[in-house]
Amino acid sequence: MPTERIARQFAFIIEADRLKEVFRQTLLTRSRRPENDAEHSWHICLMTLVLAEHSNTPINVLRVLKMLVIHDLVEIDAGDTYAYDTVGMADQHERECRAAERIFGLLPADQADDFRAAWDEFEARKTPEARFAAAMDRVHPMLLNILTQGQKWREHGVTLPKVIARNQHAADGAAAVWEHALRLVNQAVADGYLPAK
Repeated sequence: MPTERIARQFAFIIEADRLKEVFRQTLLTRSRRPENDAEHSWHICLMTLVLAEHSNTPINVLRVLKMLVIHDLVEIDAGDTYAYDTVGMADQHERECRAAERIFGLLPADQADDFRAAWDEFEARKTPEARFAAAMDRVHPMLLNILTQGQKWREHGVTLPKVIARNQHAADGAAAVWEHALRLVNQAVADGYLPAK
């Protein structure tokens, strides 16, 4: 029934608002308060609109935006796992899969399946769109760390080799974007914001 369908859609929309309360390790550049997941999602969508021309292969930008808007919704239940937290990463995928089932399951079945497929596509990084989406997702926190003088990198003992190992697959989706980000990271090393070793 249409009434039940729209009620389920609204339930999902209301639940998604909780993403604004999930805080990340990255800091905002002016206030230096922790960024929330909704802010991160908005910014990587904007990055996609600006940088899509640098994809390694032609992409469907709307499909990329869809993945980026929904990919962190699972953190409502699973929480944000810090990029360099190897202990937290051990069960991250399992926690996020459970969250995907619950959160996308709020939607009508057809939309639940569609959103879950987009989330799975992002996680697998097999399509050009997923690889580009992943590039935006990885480059964005690097940029914020650079613009906040590496404060969180230093607090967590992150070094240049760790940053490269964690993020270099961004080149699979957007080599030119990765090369530019790497230049910025190398400048951060030169400026003393990120230890070289």
